[in-house]
Amino acid sequence: MPNAKSTKRLKGKGAAKAQPPAQTTVEDHPTPAEIEEEEHAFVRLARKHWLKTGKKAAQPKVKNDVVKQGIWDVLDREGFQYKSLRLIESLQTLESYLWPGYTEDSSNFHVLLIVLIINVKRREHLETWSIFEERPIEFPSLFRRVLSMILDRSLSIPVRTHLLSFLIHAFQSLDCTIIRKECAPLVSIGIWHNLSNESAREARLNENAHLRKGWRATLKRYDAADDASKAKLRFERSWLYTLLLDFLATLFSGSGTSEETLYCERFTEFISDLQSQLPTRRFFNTLLHDLHLLPAMKLSPMYNEQNNSLLRELHSLLVHYTYFTIDDQTGAQLTRSEAYDKHCKRLGRLQRVALKHFKDKLAVLALSNYGAIDKRDELESLLQPLTDAEVMQLLSLLDLRVEYPDSVNIPMDRKFFMEIILSSFEARPTFQESTHRMGLTPTEQNLFDESFQRADLYDGSRPLALPKLNLQYLSVGDFLWRALILYRREAFYGIRKDIDTALRKLRPESQKPGDTKFAGFSKMALPVDRPSILEVVPPLVGEEYPSVVRAEVAVDIRRVGDGIRKEWDSLRPDDVVFLLAIEPPPADSLTNGADVISEHEKMGISHVRTAVVTQITDDKGRHVRDGSAGLDGKRRIQLRLDPKNFALDTEKTEAGQPDPYGKINIILRRGRRENNFKPVLESIRSLVLSEVPLPSWLHEVFLGYGDPAGAHYKHMANRIKKVDYRDSFLDWHHLIESLPGKTVEPTDDASGSFAPPYVLESVERTEDAPVQQKKPSKKRRRDADPVPKRDVEAFKVSTYTPPNRGPYEVDAPRLNTIRFTPAQTEAIMSGSQPGLTVIVGPPGTGKTDVATQIISNIYHNFPEQKTLLVAHSNQALNQLFAKIAALDIDERHLLRLGHGEEDLLTESNFSKHGRVESFLQNRDTYLQEVKRLATSLGAPGAHDNSAETAGYFNTAYIEPAWSKFLQIANAQESTVAEIITAFPFHEYFADAPQPLFNPEAERTQVLDVAHGCYHHISKIFTELADVVPFEILRRERDKTNYLLTNEARIVAMTTTHAAIRRGEIAGLGFHYDNVIMEEAAQITEAETFIPLAMQKPVDNELQLQRVVLCGDHYQNSPVIQSLAFRHYANLEQSLFSRLVRLGVPTIMLDQQGRARPSIAKLYQWRYPKLDNLPDVQNRQEFLKANAGFKYDFQFINVPDYKGKGEVEPTPHFIQNLGEAEYAVAIFQYMRLLGYPAEKVSILTTYAGQRALIRDVLNHRCAKNHIFGMPKAVSTVDKYQGEQNDYIILSLTRTSRVGYLRDVRRMTVAVSRARLGLYILGRREVFDACAELRPAFDLLLERPDKLMLAPGELWPSKRLIAEEDGALPNEVAMENVEHLGQYVYEMTNTRAKQLQTEQGGPTVTTIPEENGDGHEQGTYDGEEAEDLEPDIHEVREGEA
Repeated sequence: MPNAKSTKRLKGKGAAKAQPPAQTTVEDHPTPAEIEEEEHAFVRLARKHWLKTGKKAAQPKVKNDVVKQGIWDVLDREGFQYKSLRLIESLQTLESYLWPGYTEDSSNFHVLLIVLIINVKRREHLETWSIFEERPIEFPSLFRRVLSMILDRSLSIPVRTHLLSFLIHAFQSLDCTIIRKECAPLVSIGIWHNLSNESAREARLNENAHLRKGWRATLKRYDAADDASKAKLRFERSWLYTLLLDFLATLFSGSGTSEETLYCERFTEFISDLQSQLPTRRFFNTLLHDLHLLPAMKLSPMYNEQNNSLLRELHSLLVHYTYFTIDDQTGAQLTRSEAYDKHCKRLGRLQRVALKHFKDKLAVLALSNYGAIDKRDELESLLQPLTDAEVMQLLSLLDLRVEYPDSVNIPMDRKFFMEIILSSFEARPTFQESTHRMGLTPTEQNLFDESFQRADLYDGSRPLALPKLNLQYLSVGDFLWRALILYRREAFYGIRKDIDTALRKLRPESQKPGDTKFAGFSKMALPVDRPSILEVVPPLVGEEYPSVVRAEVAVDIRRVGDGIRKEWDSLRPDDVVFLLAIEPPPADSLTNGADVISEHEKMGISHVRTAVVTQITDDKGRHVRDGSAGLDGKRRIQLRLDPKNFALDTEKTEAGQPDPYGKINIILRRGRRENNFKPVLESIRSLVLSEVPLPSWLHEVFLGYGDPAGAHYKHMANRIKKVDYRDSFLDWHHLIESLPGKTVEPTDDASGSFAPPYVLESVERTEDAPVQQKKPSKKRRRDADPVPKRDVEAFKVSTYTPPNRGPYEVDAPRLNTIRFTPAQTEAIMSGSQPGLTVIVGPPGTGKTDVATQIISNIYHNFPEQKTLLVAHSNQALNQLFAKIAALDIDERHLLRLGHGEEDLLTESNFSKHGRVESFLQNRDTYLQEVKRLATSLGAPGAHDNSAETAGYFNTAYIEPAWSKFLQIANAQESTVAEIITAFPFHEYFADAPQPLFNPEAERTQVLDVAHGCYHHISKIFTELADVVPFEILRRERDKTNYLLTNEARIVAMTTTHAAIRRGEIAGLGFHYDNVIMEEAAQITEAETFIPLAMQKPVDNELQLQRVVLCGDHYQNSPVIQSLAFRHYANLEQSLFSRLVRLGVPTIMLDQQGRARPSIAKLYQWRYPKLDNLPDVQNRQEFLKANAGFKYDFQFINVPDYKGKGEVEPTPHFIQNLGEAEYAVAIFQYMRLLGYPAEKVSILTTYAGQRALIRDVLNHRCAKNHIFGMPKAVSTVDKYQGEQNDYIILSLTRTSRVGYLRDVRRMTVAVSRARLGLYILGRREVFDACAELRPAFDLLLERPDKLMLAPGELWPSKRLIAEEDGALPNEVAMENVEHLGQYVYEMTNTRAKQLQTEQGGPTVTTIPEENGDGHEQGTYDGEEAEDLEPDIHEVREGEA
């Protein structure tokens, strides 16, 4: 229940006139905690001390007893339960109390509470560090205290673990200036003071000149510092070293409690993070090696504790980063040969030391080849003759540490010293070698291992042994390796979910071992007989596994419905299916502890194998692809099995184990959209194994190092000085206003303004920079600095007369008509230049139009270049491609790859196969023109037989005739009349607009028309010349590949298609110069990277010149199903958002033309500079009110309906029947007023609610022609990129805010509407959310009961300005029942009107709403598992 203050705020709602909002403070708003935990002690404490009404204190005085007794002691007694921590965070304790009241004298408990709340914010993925930027002077003090406290061993292990989590979050946020400033000194070269001996440090300093220089600078800085500064520098030098020693002490001396284990897991995560980014790794890696941390961990009791498998997995990840083959100083990734040379250099030193000092005992080691001594077992046996003292001496001679402080308690024995030597000199596989051996198909072991169990249960309380995607990467190979690991895990996660779903539906039963029956049914999984192995092709040369394994399974489909049969018959070659061996375990095995069975065996899954479809036939061998007519009821599916798994299975079978393929009894398929994992993984792996995956100019910016603006066109060596912007500017005034702050002048041969097209040439100029006025000095300084200069962008503008392209209307160029804003112009100019362009496009700002114009400019300025156009969804790609096709771009140069082309709203077919057909269709058209030309010239012969004969005709007749004409036309003595008479193609152009030549025209005008006519004719033969290869090539595949590699200049595809076909496309020799990517903020980093690397390098360099990324990181991020991969590993990070974090220059489009200004205000607070285009302020549709509604937008409070709010009929499938009924009732009301159904969309925040609304619509509207169905019923996530005039939005949740606390999702939700937005939700829940407050402050300025304006029909004549006052007869809807009754009466009245007008039978009316059978949890007969994947079907990570 809301508190008293909240209740007071809710009084007087509804029909009362909306009052102007009073000046409110943070305290005026209840919090989620107040709603969920009304009686909790923390809530009462918050109301008393920092959520008090009245004026907010500038700096609240924090009372120690409140911090200690009121908060800390309570949390400590509870064991720091996450629910309580989240409650404290939601009460704005940090924002309103702890941080404003923090001083250097604050207690340790005060600091610790700040740490705890920051950890909660990071775990909830909320804004974290910006609050500290308000008081940057105090933050260093806070951070230093955290650093000191984590070294305090008197603090409990749980408290130190929280401190460590805070530091983990800090080192992951180095893009934040105040964080970077505090973290950088802790990992600087000063930590090398802690190396074990001087010679080791000198050896490292001698490796690079800048290291020596940096070391000397550190020493000088220390010598010049005062005592306080020296103490600070000593602390910074020793902090990390002390922390590492403390970690070692915990590993060896700890009691092994779960709390200590968690601390060690977090600490391993922490040092893995330091090792995985170059700025933190550069000096830390040397210290880590010096301390022998990895071998020490491996020998520690905690590592070897049986239950600590997570710690061992984290150690393996740390090993990967520590031995990653990279130069720590330069960041250069070592090739495999360079890595091997470095390894041999270390072995050589070992041999030299052994020969010099231990010749008698280590002669064999010293004289052996490297391959004989870099294996762990062999090296250990060779060192066996040494005594313990000699082993220690060997370590000292190799400059390896042999001493630790006594507090560490590491047993300094032979075992430890030998482990140091072995781990230092053993050969380790490079990450490329490990990747090459990695399996890309799931089995029962990797689908159900412990790490998957942990990821499935992830809630943020423990780390995971997963690589993270963060701000920077060690190398491109490192990034691709992380992406491969994570994408593989995410794909396997989805496969496991589908297997779980199928098993629940199949309901396997076993009466006796080996005899499994299925009591249920799943359309995605059917029983099969044992697979037959048809062929095993021997391995290729150099391979160890069979090259191909072919098998066949038989499926009986006689008992399945026609729809399901069609789905199975639609399986295509290369589709992936899964062969399952299902064998439920005996009931007693689940409870008998004697025999421990694996997780997959508990589920009844004996084996999982992956196969690829090659063909499907019926029982008589007739191919399904030829059509299902006449086929029998059985299907034989021929498959390719995974060769590696088959070989391993064969070995086990020969060793006496059961044959896995003999137990296979189920074949499972998945939806095509989510089943592309295998080719995508293969594409990423091939990139990991490649050497040159990125152009050099983009390399450092991508990795996150160097100058963030290094790839901007102004810093590119190949910047283009002169660009033809053609139709980008509509007139001279548009040109001037589009370039504010820049000098624009005509060239010397022009005066004044002139019409487009405009060619802009960049001119370098400098002018005096304004300097700050200072108090003038009485003395004249002889060494005064010169007046600084600044670069001023200046352009010389020229024009030209566009060539005449012919006399017909189709010959006229299709020009841009959009008056681009200055920001859009800046984006177009940047995208037309070489380099990286990042365009941030808020909703409705025209980023698609900008991308289209960039493509057009590149197409016309650089005819030799090819452009790759990529988007995340088919829908976005089709919208962009349709706009491109509408511009002045030759259709023969457009190519659309993939399966979304059929949705293109264009007259032409731009798919790959369609383009081949289009070429041949155009050939016939042009050959008819050739025939007409031949007739007009009186040329005998069949010149129109083929494109080849047409070419001969052009050479023999057209070109000579034109040359003869030019001789006459160019003769000075020829008159205009003679030129017109000499024109040879009068008869051919007889059907053109007449007169073709104006007899009174000047000579230049006549020649211009003549050249235009010849251009028209030349195009015919140019097009036919392009068709010739298609006449010669016979195979369809050759034709389509020729089209891709030789003809197309603009190639469009989705990121999924690019990932699937990357190898095939690159193998064709396809080269491109530019990549333009739409929806870039919704695309994962791996999916963004692949289109950048779809061609083979030339001379070790990719020829990519431009990368243009268009997106909006303030809207939804990529959809990742698993919470662990989404939040912990940050797999939802896009390259777009990372580049923004890195400070790469961006261009923010700043004027929206989609929504009414009033609606745009609901999201403009997210974009501080976002304004409105004049169009949305002046056009009539934006000035008129919404018929029947008092307001153009409203938040409508929906109380419980039939005693219920939100419910969850199946896990994570959330529904709200009251809001569903309300949404449908509003839609019905709008339809009764005449609103077109296609102008209304209904959006929800959860897939369950979407299904429920569809169910209600089907029941009430689908079969009633008065209503029909809205244009779309969708989740907010699926509707990103879409818009409609009127949006009805159901927020669904009534217990807590849920996903909408992510402001990005709310931004998408409120920015889909153009003219009307009606939001349904629970007021006290959403009004209480601090993150959404700016939007809800605006929404709740108006009544929260739906206000209707009776007596109006669509379209309304009432002005929107009349909303503020009371309307005649305005009506407030008290609840959904009230609106339902209102709509019911209107419907019956409308039905009677129709009956009277039509004079026919009575029109069916809708039933009145009184328990009509709608039960919460029903949804259109669908099962929750069968719905399309959606982010809202994934759990929210609630503790």
